Amino acid sequence: MSENAALPESFAEIADDFHALGGKDRLQLLLEFSNGLPPLPDRYAEHPELLEPVPECQSPIFLATEVDGTGREATAHLFFSAPPEAPTTRGFASILAEALDGRSVGDVLDTPDAVTGQLGLAEVVSPLRLNGMSGMLARIKRQLHEKAGL
Repeated sequence: MSENAALPESFAEIADDFHALGGKDRLQLLLEFSNGLPPLPDRYAEHPELLEPVPECQSPIFLATEVDGTGREATAHLFFSAPPEAPTTRGFASILAEALDGRSVGDVLDTPDAVTGQLGLAEVVSPLRLNGMSGMLARIKRQLHEKAGL
């Protein structure tokens, strides 16, 4: 059984991938995630004012959420803007996108806030940087709560 069995399923596989690696390789995997951050759709790329900043991050990152439906069963969609020269921040955003985009609002809201500390990155990334990922998750949850009518 996975050592991350208590994590939400969407994060457990990602955490297992990080925990299977040593420190230097964990940083490499985070870099690979940063390269996989989906581009913003035109409706946000052309209107960056629609994105919310995440001041907890050391690098400039902005995010937006959309909800298909209402209530906890609605589908959550996540969008991030982070500069290429901020690979750690982009990597965090990409992890959140992979783990949470397309999930139900209820699943996202039920994601423990501590999940960002359970990915095995504390050994290779500063607590201040991990705080940025927590800030992203908090904003995602708040936006989804409001947009899903909860």
